[in-house]
Amino acid sequence: MMAMTSSFVDIKHPEQPLPDQLKGGVVAIGNFDGMHRGHQAVLEDALQEARQKGLKAIALTFEPHPRTLFRPDRPIFRLTPHEEKARIAHALGLDGMISMAFDQTFSSQSPDKFFHDMLIEGLDAKQVIAGYDFHFGKNRTGNPDYLRQKGAAQGIDVTIVDMKTDRSGDAVSSTRVRQALEDGVVETANRLLGYRFFFSGVVIHGAKNGRKLGYPTANMALPDNCRLCEGVYAVKFIRANGSVHHGVASFGRRPMFDNGPRVFEVHVFDFDDNLYGEEVRVVLHDYLRPEMKFNGLDGLIKQMDTDSVQARAILRYSEPLSELDARLWSA
Repeated sequence: MMAMTSSFVDIKHPEQPLPDQLKGGVVAIGNFDGMHRGHQAVLEDALQEARQKGLKAIALTFEPHPRTLFRPDRPIFRLTPHEEKARIAHALGLDGMISMAFDQTFSSQSPDKFFHDMLIEGLDAKQVIAGYDFHFGKNRTGNPDYLRQKGAAQGIDVTIVDMKTDRSGDAVSSTRVRQALEDGVVETANRLLGYRFFFSGVVIHGAKNGRKLGYPTANMALPDNCRLCEGVYAVKFIRANGSVHHGVASFGRRPMFDNGPRVFEVHVFDFDDNLYGEEVRVVLHDYLRPEMKFNGLDGLIKQMDTDSVQARAILRYSEPLSELDARLWSA
């Protein structure tokens, strides 16, 4: 795995023409929601080919997730929106990432138009790399076989990366990651990802219940489509300045208080600073228990004490899951 490039180019919903530094390289194409080990196989192939040929390695993806357009009544649990996806692409060592605007016009264009307008005219791609299950264009008529045939006709190398499986023999997929997070099986989700799942948010004001109990929290409202399992987590908390802190977090509706809208609340250990309005990241290390309702506040505080001891122990001895996991929070 290569080191992070300082000149990483991150573009969301680009307009033509594209910057020259993104042209003439190796382009990895995919939706890449999750940037899991299967996606990493595609991106690392692109990176290896690019370095061998002295070219740039570019990730080409789509925003929002296509299912947001096709099934608006069933919003998908997003794993890596644009900003998180770009951070991972940068940490992998890619030179840039482009998120195309996935709207009705884009989705209805032919595979030929996408190939010509984006890969030839827009990016002057020298090689294209995609996963075995990548489809694009109107009615998903663009597929790996199309890419191979079109690439051969245009003199562009095309590589299709085979399915990546885990030790169970099952495909590594975004669906499996989502299900693991919905079930509270953080260890499985993180193993499939190859790094610890994280998300970003802005610290907002809450009811200050935690402060009254001796456990002040930094509160975040997660998107409505987030189906993360409600309960208590051992987490790392990364501030905007890059400083990393340990903490214990609760996600849910606060059954001891208002049983209201879901909020992610982080008690940051040994910390006393104003975080309101700051954009922060939370990294999930382990799921401790589901939300519970106690007979009184004394029972709740006793359980919070236990949760804190358990979270501190987990975080004290945690090691990076991979080189990527270490690099994500190294700077």
